[in-house]
Amino acid sequence: MLAPKVWHAMRAAGLKQRAAKGLVLRSWSRTRGPNALERAVERCPWASEIEPFPLRVTTKRLPFMKHYGDVSCLDGSKIEPVDIITFGSPCQDMSVAGKRDGLDGERSSLFYDAIRIVKEMRCATDGKYPRYIVWENVPGAFSSNKGEDFRCVLESICHIKDETLSVPKADKWRQAGNIVGDDFSIAWRVLDAQYWGVPQRRKRIFLVADFADRSAGEI
Repeated sequence: MLAPKVWHAMRAAGLKQRAAKGLVLRSWSRTRGPNALERAVERCPWASEIEPFPLRVTTKRLPFMKHYGDVSCLDGSKIEPVDIITFGSPCQDMSVAGKRDGLDGERSSLFYDAIRIVKEMRCATDGKYPRYIVWENVPGAFSSNKGEDFRCVLESICHIKDETLSVPKADKWRQAGNIVGDDFSIAWRVLDAQYWGVPQRRKRIFLVADFADRSAGEI
């Protein structure tokens, strides 16, 4: 139920109808189901996926979508530019239920591949695509590595726009917040699935970045 609202908000923020093509950049783990954000776009031209079950689901439901396999092998400058990149780097290394290896863990470190791909695509399109990214993860990301991992997430996303920016440490990250620059913005908030029509408690961080304006908080 969340995904269409996210998409409509992006369209209301100025994304034209011709941009009704999104991209789902996925780093799957065996504990995750298909990303609900796929429902938010009218067309997902491609995805990165390696797990058999999610591949079967998306092949059935989105037969027009290309699958490029291992995200670590993708070059963002050589694939179709898109307006939105969504990704949820595997959460096990940052979850309070896991070993808490953090962003340096074997699985959660795939976050940096997503950032690399976004940078490559923006470089190849003179900073035009993607305009937005959406990142999703467990609330444990706030406390992983004593808060340093979430700071690194924010700083890495800021560096997509400006490599000179830095994000200071926080004693404790709030469940909602934002960063606003002259011509870009980042906002995050914890949402619970039980309030979006899903019969379970499932809290997740949703982070939106707008690299062309200050609309992230509105979205």
